[in-house]
Formats: sequence, structure tokens, C-alpha cells
Amino acid sequence: MYIALKNWVKTDNSQLGKLIRKLVFGIRHIEFPVIPLFHKGLYVSHRFMQNLLHSATQFFYFTPMFKSRISGSKKRLSLFCGMPQIFGPLEISIGDDVRMSGITTFCGRAVSKQTPELRIGNNVDIGWQNAISVGSKVIIEDDVRFAGKIFLAGFPGHPVDCELRAQGLPDTDDQVGDIIVKKGAWVGTGSTIIAGVTIGEGAIIAANSVVTKDVPPFTLAGGNPAKVIRAL
Repeated sequence: MYIALKNWVKTDNSQLGKLIRKLVFGIRHIEFPVIPLFHKGLYVSHRFMQNLLHSATQFFYFTPMFKSRISGSKKRLSLFCGMPQIFGPLEISIGDDVRMSGITTFCGRAVSKQTPELRIGNNVDIGWQNAISVGSKVIIEDDVRFAGKIFLAGFPGHPVDCELRAQGLPDTDDQVGDIIVKKGAWVGTGSTIIAGVTIGEGAIIAANSVVTKDVPPFTLAGGNPAKVIRAL
């Protein structure tokens, strides 16, 4: 009965059907009116309380907890949106004035003979949703800027041989390499840097690039695989 009535309301082209459709449409799209001063004040109050709560949580909870896990001077570390996730064995050292999204993942290779090491220098920005997988060593020098969704692949996690992968075995030592991002480099959104690569001082990596070879200092590189586009 209900379905038949609903179909009639949707399809009937009589004056009554059109009137009922118009009434139903009006009821379903009722909007509460905006009271300018009241709702503007409510919005400002909401944003203030939201930012206050966020700042307090970062200051009293996430930042000191994260600092307890890492080494280095780590002065004036600024975390936003929570706390980075850390997986596997990994030594992390962070310098001063680092700004880092809490939506970041650090991962150390579990089968490395020595504990993987991540070193982050001074005045470094690590943006939203970055993932840094450390096979042996990843070094991010001073004044480096990472945009969002960047992947540093210090190890692949799986062997090349398909039979070994099927057995659930880990990657092999020859697949692992250091990644070094030199002072003042800037890595664009969505880029991937493969194990064994060094990004030169002051270099810029264009968005969505896949860097498989070293990038010279003070150059712009981009593409898949990334190539030098021009000198800076």
C-alpha cells in the first residue's frame, strides 16, 4: 500500500498529484532560517572552542607523548591533527622548529640487521598524509619542505621473486637503500622517492613525480620516472 501510494505521488500528473508532489518537495527541503548575528556568533564561538580544544590536546597530550618516543633537540616541535604513527623498529631524531602533520606514518624495516634510522633536521615541514618507510637510513636535512601524500620508499616490503612473495618472505637486503633529502629541497604533493636516491640541495620535485635516480642540486625535476626539467 505504501509503495503504491509513493509511486502514485511520483508519477501522477493530475492536479492533485502535482499538488501533493509540490507539498512533499517543500516539506523535504525546509530550511531553518539564518539569524545573522546569532549564527555568526555561534560559528565564531564554535571555531574558538574547537581550536582551543585542539591546541590543548596537542600541547598537553600528543606533543609530549611523541617527544618521549624520539631523540634529538626537538625544540619547538609543532604537531597538528594528532600524532604520527610509528611502525616497526625505528630510531627517530628530530631537530628544532619542525612542523609535522599528525597524519603521517613512519615505518622501520623489521628484518634489518641494524635498527633503521630516521634523521630530521631543523626548520622542516612535513605535510599531511606523508609516509616514510626506512630500510636503513633516511636523512632529511635542514629547511626541507614536504607537501602532502609523499612516499619515501626506503624498502619495498616484498621480494622480487613471486615464489618468495607467495611464501610471505620479506624483501631482500639488495632492495634496501638510504634516502637523503638535502638542505632546502622541496618535494611536491604525491611524489614517491625510491630507495638509494639523493635529492640535491635546493632542488624541487614536481607534484606526482616518481624519483628513481639522484637529483642534482638547484634543479627542478619531475615526471615518472623523474627527469631534470631545468636549473633553478
